[in-house]
Amino acid sequence: MKSDVKNNAIGIFDSGVGGLTVLHSIVSRLPYENTVYVGDTARVPYGTKSARTVTQYAIGIGEFLSHIPVKALVVACNTASAFALDALRGRFDLPIVGMIDPAARRAVAASKNGRIGVIGTVGTVKSGAYGRAIKHISPDVEVLAHACPLFVPLAEEGWLSNDIARLSAQKYLEPMKRHGVDTVILGCTHYPLLKEVISEVLGEGVTLVDSGDEAALDLEGLLVDRGLHRKGGGASHRFYVTDTPDRFVEVGESFLGGRLSDVSHVDIP
Repeated sequence: MKSDVKNNAIGIFDSGVGGLTVLHSIVSRLPYENTVYVGDTARVPYGTKSARTVTQYAIGIGEFLSHIPVKALVVACNTASAFALDALRGRFDLPIVGMIDPAARRAVAASKNGRIGVIGTVGTVKSGAYGRAIKHISPDVEVLAHACPLFVPLAEEGWLSNDIARLSAQKYLEPMKRHGVDTVILGCTHYPLLKEVISEVLGEGVTLVDSGDEAALDLEGLLVDRGLHRKGGGASHRFYVTDTPDRFVEVGESFLGGRLSDVSHVDIP
């Protein structure tokens, strides 16, 4: 029975294309795993919506993925991780990985001066989820959180290192630089595309923590511990979106770092 479950896909979902950076991290670390990705493109963005609304969306997508079925669920969205993770874990008997806790653990381990910055969407920052997770691990750590809403459209337009991206990064990140943070969590799955300009503005001494990379590492540990790790064979990758696939494919290939195929539309209540 466990052998059959091993071949089930890993379910991954986000409000749109950003979670493809998380999928990229998962495929890089777990190349033999099948995956099913859902981008809720009809209801993007999540970052400006209420906790109740985001939780309802997340449960609907979880229901869809659980019936495929999948053997694990990755909430590849920082806002959904902040608002809906407990509800998902209470509803589905699956290993479930979010973005917040893995990145918080890595940031605390990396920081030498105990000053950690968090950048993300308005919803993620307002939730305070990263601050709570960091303080739970190390109560004395100082956390400075700042929303960077322009980073999402910049990433989707492919404006990753031009003057607009640089000026936006300077505007958003200057307070963190002045405060002397030595570690910054990229608390939105779009932000890894802007790593170069973010690092340039913050300076060489600042460690950037990619929440997607850390989530992939946690996922690997969970699958190995539960005997669900797939060690060989070909892997399939399917994609579903809740709006027309055209824009998702056009923008998503730069996020995934490869060609997007097998993309289908799905209606999720």
